[in-house]
Amino acid sequence: MEAAGTLERGLAVLRVLADDPGRPMAATDLVRATGLARSAVDRVLATLTHLGYLRLDGREVRLAPRLMELGEAYLAGGGLRDALSPPAARLAEELDESVSLAVPDGEGVRFIAQFTRRRTMSVAFRVGDLLPVGRCAAGLALLDPAAPWAVDDQLVEPGLVAVAVPVRDPDGRAVGAVSVVSHTSRHTADGLRAHALPRLRATVTEMETALARPPLSAHRNEGSDGGPAGGVDRSRVAKQELGAGYLQSLARGLAVMVALGRPGGATLADASRATGQPRATVRRAVQALERLGYVAARGTRFVLLPKVLELGYAHLSGLPFRAVVQPHLNDLVARVHESASVAVLSGEDIVYLARRPTRRIMSVDITVGTRFPAYATSMGRVLLADLPEERLDAIAVKPLSSHTIATTAELKTVVRQVAADGYALVDQELEEGVRSLAVPIRDGSGRVVAAVNVATHASRATPADLVRDILPELRETAARMAADLASVHGPAWNGDLREVVRLGR
Repeated sequence: MEAAGTLERGLAVLRVLADDPGRPMAATDLVRATGLARSAVDRVLATLTHLGYLRLDGREVRLAPRLMELGEAYLAGGGLRDALSPPAARLAEELDESVSLAVPDGEGVRFIAQFTRRRTMSVAFRVGDLLPVGRCAAGLALLDPAAPWAVDDQLVEPGLVAVAVPVRDPDGRAVGAVSVVSHTSRHTADGLRAHALPRLRATVTEMETALARPPLSAHRNEGSDGGPAGGVDRSRVAKQELGAGYLQSLARGLAVMVALGRPGGATLADASRATGQPRATVRRAVQALERLGYVAARGTRFVLLPKVLELGYAHLSGLPFRAVVQPHLNDLVARVHESASVAVLSGEDIVYLARRPTRRIMSVDITVGTRFPAYATSMGRVLLADLPEERLDAIAVKPLSSHTIATTAELKTVVRQVAADGYALVDQELEEGVRSLAVPIRDGSGRVVAAVNVATHASRATPADLVRDILPELRETAARMAADLASVHGPAWNGDLREVVRLGR
């Protein structure tokens, strides 16, 4: 039972951090909040940091985007989000109102998808947020699933109105609710019901038809031996490397949680194969997760429950672009001791969205929001290299220094080389004395969504120095940024860059 206890202690630390993610917390705060010994908290933090679920910023502990993989396991395995989101998104577009999907979770309802409209007064619920069952339209619809619909007339907050309809599975059970949410500046409660209910009911019928379809992939049969047959138990290697400070049972338990995130759940043998752990080890983790309310048995299978989303998902899913990339910039500057930035393309310019300068007497003076012509910057050339070549023909090139390329034809040649190399080095073309090196940040589909660079004065590093010493660090940083952006925005995220630039986020 010691292994199960270790998993429970690790989850207790995560819950405390997720309950108030905006509050700076140190290990001593976690000791007081959890009642655990300082040595136990230190080992939990070391393990969760190694897994990428937490970040240590000096003495303060913060949730890291990779923690979202726990919530993603529930959302993907439950199947409701993926099945119901397309019709919900269409409903939001047709009604020009925000639409939410929620599922029952104990005495409340928890949101699993949001499709909001961009307005001055907009809905601030996040995926993973929990509301009391009697204080919102979705909760009221699930509280009395025999009722055809439910209305929230400013129960959650003054000015907020909503109408909701329960969604039933093929067995007739109300497994969720879809809500149309608006503001009293646009509709009264009765007016919203009249406006939205007919289309809402039609959408729910479409959703229930989708739920009645068989899953895309069939379950694998449970093996007889229960031993590892494909997955790798990475915790074993980490334990050998990190020693007593690494809680192998905690890492294994969290790996089991992720492994259960498959449509219809997983058997013990499935989870054993996926994680590379012995079946007995998996069983102990599943039993602990059942006791804590994160897992439920469905025959011989085990499924994740909505409570998993309490582990920081709502906070992390709402992180703006800059908050995701900034910690990685800080780490990069600490390693290379030069200024670093992240920028996106806006027309023919780049716009700086995040920056970490170094403290030097002579430094590059750039702030967030600064714009430069893309053709004369390393980040700009990385971003231009992902565009169709005909887009480059419209760019007017003019000298900014004695080193700046002179023609659009030269720019096209340089950009083709950048695309082939996977990086751009600009030597004093934007300004005399400034050298910079940049690499792309790509989404899961391979599209370049941003760029990260390191800039220095020409007196401190030659171009060869930058490629030899800085390029590997830049590429590693870009990969980490891309992984975190995928965690927050989804693997196929390509970013609404115009909105990012407009909001300065």
